[in-house]
Amino acid sequence: MAARELSFVHLFRPATVAGLPPVLLLHGTGGDETDLIGLGAAVAPGAALLSPRGQVLENGMPRFFRRLAEGVFDEADLRRRAGDLASFVGEARAAYGIGAPVALGFSNGANIAAAVRLLHPGVLSGAIMLRGMVPLETPAAAARVPTPALLVSGERDPIVPAANAARLAAMLEEAGGPVEHRVLPTSHGVTNLDVQFATDWYAREASRPETLGA
Repeated sequence: MAARELSFVHLFRPATVAGLPPVLLLHGTGGDETDLIGLGAAVAPGAALLSPRGQVLENGMPRFFRRLAEGVFDEADLRRRAGDLASFVGEARAAYGIGAPVALGFSNGANIAAAVRLLHPGVLSGAIMLRGMVPLETPAAAARVPTPALLVSGERDPIVPAANAARLAAMLEEAGGPVEHRVLPTSHGVTNLDVQFATDWYAREASRPETLGA
């Protein structure tokens, strides 16, 4: 795996299958750039994988933005960090010669993916958000850019209320959709069904070049 000097500590694994959209892996709280490599390889076999490490520390655990309490985000920091991540994606595209990536994020990583999608339309060609929640109460109005997304929520998730997940799906749809929202009979952790849904969604969308940029 390559790791050039860019604005985020990261890992990059080149594609082994031509024509697949690259995948931007965004870990949850306490993860790092190695955390989702296996998940990315399972969901998008053969695709290029770009995996940055969050630049915020919470009790020594990496995150992509600050929070004030469980489920209460520092929105000013989140907006800045979403901009930083969007800039990193541009750097990585130039450095590695890849197209606009599909984000694959879990928990905190899903939330920063949603923020980038809402605040910086066009940076991502798609997004898979596992256990994502509304990142910004009032995101600034942005251009509607068609960007497909998959949101997978847990019916028994103690962190993400069902109404919050439904509101995120509606916000993403309003930003340009289409959005597929799946609710599983599970809690906050990733399950085999999450992997199956994400794999099927990626394969389906990757076969439609008019939807996902190469």
